[in-house]
Amino acid sequence: MALALAQAREAADSGEVPIGAVVVKDGVVIATGRNAPRRHHDPTSHAEIEAIREAARILKDERLTGCELWVTLEPCAMCAGAIAHARIARLYYAASDPKGGAVEHGARVFDHPQCLHRPEVYSGIGEAEAAQLLRDFFRERR
Repeated sequence: MALALAQAREAADSGEVPIGAVVVKDGVVIATGRNAPRRHHDPTSHAEIEAIREAARILKDERLTGCELWVTLEPCAMCAGAIAHARIARLYYAASDPKGGAVEHGARVFDHPQCLHRPEVYSGIGEAEAAQLLRDFFRERR
C-alpha cells in the first residue's frame, strides 16, 4: 500500500485527485497507476484502470489471473467492473468511499449475480493516510 500511497501523492502533486494503485503478481510489483483524467483528457483514466492497463500490456494478457490490486480508495463501479473483467484475484483498498465507491457502498458490483468474477476484498489498509490525502487535497481547493 505504501507504493499506492506514493502514486496518490504524485497524482495530487500534478493536480489530480490523489488516488494511486499497484498491481502485484507473485509478490512482485507489475504495474502502477495514478489518477490522470485531466492529464490524459480521459474520464476513464482512474488509478485502477491505469494500473490494470499497464499490467495487461506487461503480462501480454487481458486476464490478470493471480494478481492483486492495491488501491488507496474504494473502487467506483467502472473500476470494479474492470477488476472483475481482468480476473484480479485480490483487491486491497485503503479508504472507503460512501459517495462513489461500488464495492461496499453504492452499486456493490461484486455482489451482483451478473458479476462473472469476484475478487477477495480487503479494506482499511492504510485508510488513515489515504483519507488524509484526500481531505487535504479537497480542502486546498475549496
